[in-house]
Amino acid sequence: MDSLIAAAEAAADVAGAVIRPHFRAGVAADLKSDQSPVTIADRTAEQAMRAVLSERFPEHGIIGEEFPARNPDARFRWVLDPIDGTRAFITGRPVFGTLVALLDGDTPILGLIDQPVLGERWIGAAGRPTTFRGPFKGVAGCRSCAALDAAELSCTTPEMFGTEDQAGFARLTAAARRVSYGGDCYAFGLLALGQIDVIAEADLKIWDWAALLPVVEGAGGRMTDWQGHALRPGCDGRVLAVGDPALLAPALRLLGTCGSV
Repeated sequence: MDSLIAAAEAAADVAGAVIRPHFRAGVAADLKSDQSPVTIADRTAEQAMRAVLSERFPEHGIIGEEFPARNPDARFRWVLDPIDGTRAFITGRPVFGTLVALLDGDTPILGLIDQPVLGERWIGAAGRPTTFRGPFKGVAGCRSCAALDAAELSCTTPEMFGTEDQAGFARLTAAARRVSYGGDCYAFGLLALGQIDVIAEADLKIWDWAALLPVVEGAGGRMTDWQGHALRPGCDGRVLAVGDPALLAPALRLLGTCGSV
């Protein structure tokens, strides 16, 4: 695991070196087929990450947001999102992040969240507690919060919810202490620091959630789909994360799901 973590950190380091010069520099953004923005920083950073990981582990697969998968049938596959939160990046807000995950089969066993402007980094690995380092105060570990009416709820944007999801999210919002919007992957890092208690999202791709799961669960939280099932490749993109596991069942009930926890 140490060599895998070192490779993930090296990939995040080269991505950060690419991304920082473009931050607040008026970088142009193109629209992809799904109407999400992409910049030269996204594409160049992913290429740099792929080069690092391919050199160290040529037999491993790579799944990235911006380029076709490499060796997708490999047992071990790296999952990369060079800039999770491109909208935040192009508007100069430092709440985006670089995500690096490693799957063993369909299970994320390693996840890294890096905020290259603030210099903050979370690392979660199977069988190990999540670690955090950065220039500001913060100790990895979700906080105790067993009641939704005391919980801080976060969501990147309510616009992600389709008609079938809106009522459930409204119920969850009404039950929580308050809700804040924005943050993308950075909100999950804050959950792992005990600053946020619940996050509900509805349109995440594998490169959006794979790195987050080991970070959240290594900090003592839980992260599932909206049925309470384990997240796996091909899931529908509805993701629920809680810092205190006691919040999972009541949050799922309010979202209107009925699966097992």
